[in-house]
Amino acid sequence: MPTGGIRRYTVELAVALADREPRDEILLVSDQTIDLPERLRCLPNVSVPPFSTPLFRAKWWSIGLPLTLLRLGADVFHGTDFSVPYIPVTPSVMTIHDLSPWKTAALRPAGSGRVANRTPYLLPLATRIHTPTEAIRREAISYFGLAKSRVRSIHHGVAPLQPDPSFKTPSGPYIAYLGDHGARKNTETLVAAWRLARGRLPDLGLVMLGPAGASIPDEPRLTIVEGSSDPELAAWLTGARALVYPSLYEGFGLPVIEAMSLGVPVITSQDPALVEVAGGCALHVPADSVELLSEAILRTVVDRELAERLRTDGLTRATEFSWQRSARSTREFYLEAIQAW
Repeated sequence: MPTGGIRRYTVELAVALADREPRDEILLVSDQTIDLPERLRCLPNVSVPPFSTPLFRAKWWSIGLPLTLLRLGADVFHGTDFSVPYIPVTPSVMTIHDLSPWKTAALRPAGSGRVANRTPYLLPLATRIHTPTEAIRREAISYFGLAKSRVRSIHHGVAPLQPDPSFKTPSGPYIAYLGDHGARKNTETLVAAWRLARGRLPDLGLVMLGPAGASIPDEPRLTIVEGSSDPELAAWLTGARALVYPSLYEGFGLPVIEAMSLGVPVITSQDPALVEVAGGCALHVPADSVELLSEAILRTVVDRELAERLRTDGLTRATEFSWQRSARSTREFYLEAIQAW
């Protein structure tokens, strides 16, 4: 099973698919050992078939997976990580989360060379192609020259987050960031904008949630949090005056919707996917402007009327995203792929 955000997408979608149609059988196949979370293990129509072709483990995508799909009698295969079998023996759907593997070095994830090299050859083998936003759909169609009829955008969902009531956040106002650390996430601009805002609000803190290995020097009112549980993350977010997410490039931007679902005002960049997901319910600023980002932070923290509007609009927007809705549309897309096969 994939790791990181793609693993989360795979798990949440599988849970919602299994719950939506109990008569469907969800088979999770991989050449690696799959450690299912309890939410999947407890579902009677979700399983991990035994790996019966060990001789072909090294050639999983070309031989092992096609043989496994034939043995299982699978109706459709969903490659949730830029991939489908090299030999198409069933209808298939490929998810392209974004085009970062084909971007400049600053936006390109580490270790994405294999995806960048093989995906263009696999796209013609996929029956249908899924993207998480219309912005990425348009970009993929243009970049790869895909037929529009083969590509559909289906938004991700947002899982309900429940803050841990016993978890205590620091006193004093703070803004929050949730995500990885690095050039693509634009966290250096965020820290610089926060420092500039502190010139007028010295007590304003910054809490950075999740940036493992962040090389940011210690300073007053800056807190870096790694390895928190979802209830703790939700508590951190709920206590924040705003989520600030100035990413340079996204395929979806789940932290934006997660913050909105908790009633937290959102400040984010003008990246097309983030503009689409926010739906007019966030403040958007140019990602390269420390001054404008700092100004947006100050406005949101100081202007209670603005903060309340962003909070209420965000809560409404978040209700439009659910894994059940995503599963319904994805299952319909599976049926379309089967019919087109």
